[in-house]
Amino acid sequence: MAREIVLDTETTGFDPKTGDRLIEVGCIEIQDLLPTGRTFHRFVNPERLIPPDAIRVHGITDDKVKDAPKFAEIADDLIEFIGDAQMIAHNAAFDRNFIDHEYKLCGRPITGEARWIDTLKLAQTRFPGMPNSLDALCKRYKVSLVERTLHGALIDARLLAEVYLELRGGKERVLDLSSGPVGRGPGGTLEIAAYGQRPRPLALRSTPEEQAAHVAFLAKALKDRSLWEAYGLPAHEDAA
Repeated sequence: MAREIVLDTETTGFDPKTGDRLIEVGCIEIQDLLPTGRTFHRFVNPERLIPPDAIRVHGITDDKVKDAPKFAEIADDLIEFIGDAQMIAHNAAFDRNFIDHEYKLCGRPITGEARWIDTLKLAQTRFPGMPNSLDALCKRYKVSLVERTLHGALIDARLLAEVYLELRGGKERVLDLSSGPVGRGPGGTLEIAAYGQRPRPLALRSTPEEQAAHVAFLAKALKDRSLWEAYGLPAHEDAA
């Protein structure tokens, strides 16, 4: 698995092409589908007033960001934190448009669509026709929303990291019994060790009477005995 960055932004509106600007960015670093503890969080002076409708969503006022750095002053720190990792966002086109717009304004290279993973599209594929907002997914996966009274870039990025783990089957991966133990091979690559044959069979711990009673139970209770017979186990009373 590669290093990935879960990212969220807060903005003055919906469209950078009409003059809206970024006012907050939050990032969570994950490695092998687990948070590493490294984060990036900045408020940004948007160099314009924040509309009341936007303030009602995220609670970020003009006073809160008037002394914050401009995006050009944090751009290099953000680029360094992200590095060459893929970026994960919910409705990724929204965040990508704002990030790339800000990069263009300060003369930095844009990220480009190929580097982004959209958790909204992942959720729509898994849960077609169902509500797939971040709030809805948190409730579906029982991710606590206690901290989220308003939208906030770092809080939302933390929530999204948990949702992304669930969408990728992160917690369920440990329940996969079809493969052997996982270890690190040369160069740090993940390798799955296959289970070999047991050197000698385990001795039976049941008595002949118990075996006969078990076969009688199977013959009476099971309509389909193929599962037992596939493993060479008697499932008929005459086999006992």
